[in-house]
Amino acid sequence: MATPFSLSEEDLRPAALDSDAAAEKIPILRRRAANDGAKNDPTCVIVVGMAGSGKTTLMAQLQRSLNLKARDGAHSDDGGSVGEEEDDEDDDEKKPPAAESTSSRAGYAINLDPAAKYVPFQSSIDIRDTVDYLEVMRQHKLGPNGAILTCLNLFATKFDQVMDILERRAFGADGGDEESGDAKERDGVGEPTKSEEGAEMNGNENDTTTTNAQSTEAALDYILVDTPGQIEAFTWSASGSIVTSALATAFPTVLAFVVDTPRCAASVHTFMSNMLYACSMLYRAKLPMVVVLNKTDVVGADFVKEWMEDYDSFQEALDEASSSGNGHSDEMAGGSGYYSSLTRSLSLVLDELYNHLHKVGVSAATGDGVDEFWEVVQRAAAEYEDGYLVDLKNRIEEQKAKERAMQRAGARRLARDLQEDGKL
Repeated sequence: MATPFSLSEEDLRPAALDSDAAAEKIPILRRRAANDGAKNDPTCVIVVGMAGSGKTTLMAQLQRSLNLKARDGAHSDDGGSVGEEEDDEDDDEKKPPAAESTSSRAGYAINLDPAAKYVPFQSSIDIRDTVDYLEVMRQHKLGPNGAILTCLNLFATKFDQVMDILERRAFGADGGDEESGDAKERDGVGEPTKSEEGAEMNGNENDTTTTNAQSTEAALDYILVDTPGQIEAFTWSASGSIVTSALATAFPTVLAFVVDTPRCAASVHTFMSNMLYACSMLYRAKLPMVVVLNKTDVVGADFVKEWMEDYDSFQEALDEASSSGNGHSDEMAGGSGYYSSLTRSLSLVLDELYNHLHKVGVSAATGDGVDEFWEVVQRAAAEYEDGYLVDLKNRIEEQKAKERAMQRAGARRLARDLQEDGKL
């Protein structure tokens, strides 16, 4: 008599009952499980925006507001083009601006722009210490944007070491969970490496690891990440996705999308272009977003906030801009053509998006609005807990459910084949 074919209880168990599945795969949940659910994670702020919007200047202002301690010694660029300049600027950088916050919050700065010749803030981890941008251009015969992408790709291969450094700096030598001991061993050994193509990977992360592991500074409150000026090189590249996902699964992460407010004042279509890009980034990263209306010392940000909160107000501004177009300005599209109709339709679609965006006016030059910025970031971080993290758990459980479904389907096919062969 044929023996009935059956699946094991493990194969039949629903994914929803596997409560530890997500915690095993997500560092932030694994860490919290080890700490009885305590939420003491620093908030990661990834600063993105169009070229010229003031990202790097804003990073410097945010660093001052957090009273970050500079890395020992002046930073020297791998390409040899920056070191002396930064030495000359050290004294200026140590002078607090008039608008500096009195907060004692601690932070950690990361620079991911390999093409920057001079960075006005002290970066604890700098991609330029690992990859030489000019050498990559020369060795691979690339243009500026191609070299930035290549540098990011090379750096992404070492980003697991960066995450180990961040976890040890944020949570001490333990790294917050039982697996960090192995990570510490990985970072503590090994010689500096080089890519076969000639881009140097000099292993300065190891030096930074040693410094931070022995540091007695307070636990971190924020991790600031500056991205390349060419926004698409980070937001639409594989390496950018790797970096963003790694940070988002280890720390509460927020995107800070920097907008050039004076440019929006000059053209409603520029404002619409910025909002469309913010929409695409929100759709791709699925992270909470803070729209930072920069350069409020030049033009106030109230009009942009009004456009985002009042649909009719933007329509009035669009009508006014279209009727005053002189054929030489950005508003030359007119009020009745396809372009104007498209802008109105998009504004209606984006009206719902604005309800899910946090916005704040900031002046990176003077520091006005920085304290309000941190308040908005905290609200966005709370949204990360209720939105991104829950969605991440659901995606992992869904993936496990799909795997079990494939196992059951395979088992059924096997049983059918065996039955047809007369072996069951």
